[in-house]
Amino acid sequence: MALVVQKYGGSSLATAEHIKNVAGRIGRTFDDGNQVVVVVSAMGDTTDDLIDLAESVADQPDQREMDVLLSTGELVSCTIMAMALRSLGYKAISLSGAQAGIETTTSYGQAQIAGMNPDRIMSELDADHIVIVAGFQGVTPDLNVTTLGRGGSDTTAVAVAAALRAARCEVYTDVEGIYTADPRRVPKAQKLEEIGFEEMLELASYGVKMNPRSIELGMVYDTPILVASSTDDGPGTLIHGETDMNRDVGEIRNRVGGIATDTNVAKITVRNVRDRPGIAANLFEPLADQGISVDVIVQNASVDGATDMTFTVKRTDLDRARHVVEEVSREFGGAEVITASDLAKLSIVGTGMLDATGYASKMFRTLADNEINIEMITTSEIRITCIVAEGQLDRAARALHSAFDLDGPESGATG
Repeated sequence: MALVVQKYGGSSLATAEHIKNVAGRIGRTFDDGNQVVVVVSAMGDTTDDLIDLAESVADQPDQREMDVLLSTGELVSCTIMAMALRSLGYKAISLSGAQAGIETTTSYGQAQIAGMNPDRIMSELDADHIVIVAGFQGVTPDLNVTTLGRGGSDTTAVAVAAALRAARCEVYTDVEGIYTADPRRVPKAQKLEEIGFEEMLELASYGVKMNPRSIELGMVYDTPILVASSTDDGPGTLIHGETDMNRDVGEIRNRVGGIATDTNVAKITVRNVRDRPGIAANLFEPLADQGISVDVIVQNASVDGATDMTFTVKRTDLDRARHVVEEVSREFGGAEVITASDLAKLSIVGTGMLDATGYASKMFRTLADNEINIEMITTSEIRITCIVAEGQLDRAARALHSAFDLDGPESGATG
């Protein structure tokens, strides 16, 4: 008997009919002789609807109360799923994040899982129950409800799987697996049969719709993650230990295994800052204190003792970030603050890519040949990322996908 953790996203649970279909899939997994724990997201657009509701009654809703409100979406899903399974004759029980033993930090809206006590889940499994856990939430040591941020149900599922030492964590969604690029932007994108944790972490951080924290947990606890469609029985993509992203896509010598895109990008520039020690710390510490993550950072060379500093944040954090930076800029003598939100990230990702020559130059030449301007550049050991205009993102992604031989043999791409 295997212990399997399954996670179903909001699009897979959007209607009563969807929930019945998913309940049937869960039942079949149980009938195959498995113990089953299921983590669910809120139904359809419930989370967005709750946010709109809160903002209709308060200009700046209290973060603690927002977390309590948003956690109810997943509670609805898990209780309805338990009812659907019971109607099919299965023993099922729903658990909130707190009841499931998920302990978190106190950062409302973006808490992280700090600990996991699986005793309640294990006792329910021993009673032959299918256990349905509300994703996206947990509880602090002082019993305040918190949420884990967008995609937090993925993190819940992998954390539960790791704590229970499950055979693997299965993430079911509205796509068939992990692709070499977003198929909506790149029609020739190819589905990967497998991918390593490291590459997947870069793809998740730069556009693929999985919470990066869930990949980190899978990597730390060596918990394989299967990403597959909730509507068919295709094989999906297995995320696990070291593997070659290019084994089935493109030529083996091509170390680029995927193109990541992200439109949740905004840019902030602070003009004419006096170039002296401590300026960067004074600028970025207040942003960190507000829970605002900074990504790409560029500081121009100093001219006459002044410099420009440009960095990117999530577009959804832009208003808060601008407010913080404008406050700090007054300490810099009223330095000008300029923002832009019509931007996107475009990355090529692959293990060992930066240990070989030619990948950066090929990326930049491909973008230049397609008249796509690069505004900022950042790299890691397995990624090169460019900031480009959002309106050029689709064309840029398709061009890079072809240039790095990811279109598949039927496309005739030669790079």
